[in-house]
Amino acid sequence: MNFHGIDLNLLAAFDALMDERNVTRAAVRVGVSQPAMSAALSRLRTLFADPLFLRSAEGLLPTQRARDLAEPIAQALRQIEAAVVPRPQFDAARASFTFNLGLYDYPAMVLLPALAESLRAQAQGVSLNVHAFSARDSAVDLLDAGTIDAAVGVPPTQADGRIFTRPVLQDEFVTIVRRDHPQVRQGLDLNAYLALSHVLVSPEGDRHGLVDQALAQLGKRRHLAVTLPQLFAAPALVARTDMAATLLRRVALHAAEHRQLAVFAPPLALPAIGFHLIWHRRNELHAAQQWLRGMITGLANGLQPGDVPDAPGQPIAG
Repeated sequence: MNFHGIDLNLLAAFDALMDERNVTRAAVRVGVSQPAMSAALSRLRTLFADPLFLRSAEGLLPTQRARDLAEPIAQALRQIEAAVVPRPQFDAARASFTFNLGLYDYPAMVLLPALAESLRAQAQGVSLNVHAFSARDSAVDLLDAGTIDAAVGVPPTQADGRIFTRPVLQDEFVTIVRRDHPQVRQGLDLNAYLALSHVLVSPEGDRHGLVDQALAQLGKRRHLAVTLPQLFAAPALVARTDMAATLLRRVALHAAEHRQLAVFAPPLALPAIGFHLIWHRRNELHAAQQWLRGMITGLANGLQPGDVPDAPGQPIAG
């Protein structure tokens, strides 16, 4: 076997540059100076006869050649590391560290209480530092910057091979109105639904959500009275007005105003919404983070969703 004098450290430098998109952070990661990392990038460009990374306001942008190389090189380095570097065992009961977790509003409400309870029971030395985010790709920015170790939210639009995801939560939409609403005493068919004014929950400020997309396919439109970014403000708003909101089932069933609300299956077909555990490739083999990702996955899988009737427009008991 002949690698023609290829320095394995160059591949490690490439892997760090691909993950960090920043020469300084990549240098810190592999334990060299910034000039040494810049020299390694120059050698990599010569080796692969490609610029590999282009400077931009967002950091280093990989070329298509770099994207093609990223996963094979990462896999090779992981295999070498597994063969030559012993993995320490993680003892949760004795561990002491802080885990930085990014959470979208919904998993913060659904998952965080169970996670905190499990940590108190199994790993009292492990603490959580929670970071909020709303835009779906903000988790990637936080992971790239090293601000968080993992996140739970909607899957990002682009991962570029350095971001790993695993589905952990799923929920369906329901429609809520105040319990004594005069316009839904006979149920909530599509005509009754369209006659209402609506609240749209849109963390990113988009006024054309999944409901509006589904209605557009039917040639219909609804009247949006309020658009707001706060998921948990919607039930309180609906409970005190004649407006309706179509949101995730657990939000409705666990709202403080639940007893003031009538909850219906929406009178149109809407997709289920999935939330993913998201982490950076640099943390893939970290023993403590592997343990915590496993705990998050297990807790999410054990959550029991509320009952939703098959027939649209029918009330949900609760």
